[in-house]
Amino acid sequence: MNILLAIEGAISQGVLWGLMTLGVYITFKILNFADMTVDGSFALGGAVSAILIVKGMNPWLSLIPAILTGMVAGGITGILHTKIKIPEILAGILTMIALYSINIRIMGQANTSLLGESTVISILNGMIGASTNTLALVIGVIVSIIVIAILYWFFGTEVGSALRATGNNEYMVRALGANTDVMKIIGLMLGNGLVALSGAFVAQSQGYADVGMGQGTIVIGLASIIIGEVVFGNRFNFAYKLAAVVGGSIIYRIIIAVVLQLGMKSTDLKLLTAIIVAFALAMPVVSKKVRYTLCVLLVAFMILVTKQIVPILLIVLALIIVKLISSVICKVFQKDESKQEVKGA
Repeated sequence: MNILLAIEGAISQGVLWGLMTLGVYITFKILNFADMTVDGSFALGGAVSAILIVKGMNPWLSLIPAILTGMVAGGITGILHTKIKIPEILAGILTMIALYSINIRIMGQANTSLLGESTVISILNGMIGASTNTLALVIGVIVSIIVIAILYWFFGTEVGSALRATGNNEYMVRALGANTDVMKIIGLMLGNGLVALSGAFVAQSQGYADVGMGQGTIVIGLASIIIGEVVFGNRFNFAYKLAAVVGGSIIYRIIIAVVLQLGMKSTDLKLLTAIIVAFALAMPVVSKKVRYTLCVLLVAFMILVTKQIVPILLIVLALIIVKLISSVICKVFQKDESKQEVKGA
């Protein structure tokens, strides 16, 4: 029963953190920019939203300044990299370090409690009367759909296409006359704006904002992206890829929640996350035999840490089933597309 409640909470948190994962996807996968700013901009969004709510602003309206401040943080990283020629990783680290002090300045302390304050969750709770996890899930799903639709439209425009091309081959884009520096700054602003939005929602959902709430955000985002690509595949159109990223965030949160319920120490979570990321990154470049060996080693590690055999095997079985269902759905759609192409011909 405790595990089921933990999974319910993990799903709702996974959707809210999925907005952060979308931001990391834009910078890391589309723009091909290893942006460390997100660790600071996530906490920045939470800090700005929390302090504005405490000052009396409407919780929904507080999301707008949170997004804008996140975009400013991303823009600063972009300027440091493109105009001052600071290497991308160092530029992100510099902004992230600066944001730690800025977030404390914004809140006036290390954390800000939202107990007794109106949040997007409490407002809907007064109207509908559902549980916090259910409301967080509903809000997360609706906002994620809206964000994915906007991103799908934006990356189909001329500017969006140039941004995607910059991540693939910036020298070719520059040769075609586009300003790749501007594209990088736009991409970083867009990505960090989404990360800050996620931080604002998470802060309102958990009832407080903390200066350290963004620690490890980049690793969590990468793990969610990779899990989404491995489980759901990198097929179909751009909207499907974005949805798969959010799905990866949900699966990551479920895995973390379950292993904690099974007895894993919270201090081991970063080790588990690092292993999952390294494991998933190794999948495309190793042989099938090595993949099976790595899978067995990962399962053995989780059993060793949690000392639970049956629940871990059930998790593995559930992931295999999800992967098989995803593959079957993809094959069905591919057959339909091929039939339509034949009819069209």
